[in-house]
Amino acid sequence: MKHVVIGLLALMAVAVPAAAQDAGLAVPYTRFVLPNGLNVILHQDRSTPMVSVNIWYNVGSGREKPGRTGFAHLFEHILFEGSANVPEGKFDQWLEAAGGSNNGSTNSDRTNYYEDMPSNALELALFLESDRMGHLLGAMSPAKVDGQRDVVKNERRQSYENRPYGMAFLTLDSAMYPPGHPYSWPTIGSMADLSAASYEDVVEFFRTYYAPNNASLAIAGDIDLARTKQLVEHWFSDVPGGAPVPPIAQAPAWLTAEKRMVLEDRVQLPRLYTCWHSPAIYTPGDAEMDLVAGVLAGSKNARLYKRLVYELQIAQDVFAFQGSAALGSQFCVIATARPGHGLAELEQVIQEELNRLKATPPSAREVARVVNQMEASFLDRLERTGGFGGKADQLNAYYTRTGNPDWFGEDLARYKALAPTDVQATAQTMLRDDGRVILSIVPQGKPELAATKPTTD
Repeated sequence: MKHVVIGLLALMAVAVPAAAQDAGLAVPYTRFVLPNGLNVILHQDRSTPMVSVNIWYNVGSGREKPGRTGFAHLFEHILFEGSANVPEGKFDQWLEAAGGSNNGSTNSDRTNYYEDMPSNALELALFLESDRMGHLLGAMSPAKVDGQRDVVKNERRQSYENRPYGMAFLTLDSAMYPPGHPYSWPTIGSMADLSAASYEDVVEFFRTYYAPNNASLAIAGDIDLARTKQLVEHWFSDVPGGAPVPPIAQAPAWLTAEKRMVLEDRVQLPRLYTCWHSPAIYTPGDAEMDLVAGVLAGSKNARLYKRLVYELQIAQDVFAFQGSAALGSQFCVIATARPGHGLAELEQVIQEELNRLKATPPSAREVARVVNQMEASFLDRLERTGGFGGKADQLNAYYTRTGNPDWFGEDLARYKALAPTDVQATAQTMLRDDGRVILSIVPQGKPELAATKPTTD
């Protein structure tokens, strides 16, 4: 039996149309907030008879405590295991019977879930999401938590401990962040913490963070706006709000010296990881570091790819990325050596290209190529309403990080406004030789293949 809507509850905010600075890239939306604090964003797209229901909870592994890690990812599993009015196994079964699909993901900053389905199944998705938001604890039990705890432990073994190079970022994160920093432990948590967590610990975590006032619900697709608003009120208004969740107060992490580590693994080829701290998502320098990554290794014409893979043929692959996050980001260059080559060779070439980028701006053509690639990818995602990175997901992302769901035009403008000298200046500032972690992963018994500190520049 579904919960009854209380007639006296009304919307806290009148729906407001939105406009982006770049009218050609505007994604019109209607936004309102329920009395329990649930933020709701609606976007109408009649191009196909499909709809996506996407919910972001403002909780990731960064909200956990030392000694009690892995909870956010654990709940990503538990929330699919049934709620008071949804028997175990029926969440997927009912959605699939209606022609829908769903998924969820967790990172250091947030947890998100989505359901993509034909538009005539919208109410089913709203019922499922509201029931696990408001009535999960009615069906949760120590046995269910223990079962998913074992699933997560096995996932950790498969995805990290028993996977080639799988321990790389667990090792890097512990080196890049001081103990107790929200990013110093992995999203999946530690085996010891997962084992030590009591049922009461897990219940407390849910009550603290999985409340409507700590969530944002985006619905995009073939919808009637007025009718969809009524459905959201019906299914979510009686979910009680929780205590306010304050923002995380954390000083930026910073390295004052180079750190070098060697990890022996069951791999065939050595791999080199070089990582720096970089600007937080959507802050000055974040877009510039995306362009640095593109100039260095964003395509087969990029500098590192041409030298390491094509010309010298000493690397199997190379890529770079700006891992944008709310409390500060990581910028990494990763290269795998070809058989017969060690990581010192790769590091020398990578250092040469870093020095060249810091000494001389990239060409206008290089920057334009990267920006064009990013714009094409950006516009491609705008054609999708659902899934990870689709419009519903992105509306939630922009709202959560900027307060403006339609930040599409502003986001793309960050890249189009940059000049080659902007890319150079940010590389000079962020890619410090005395502020990085260099991790060599080598085959077991072959530490000589690791990158050692060069005697000269």
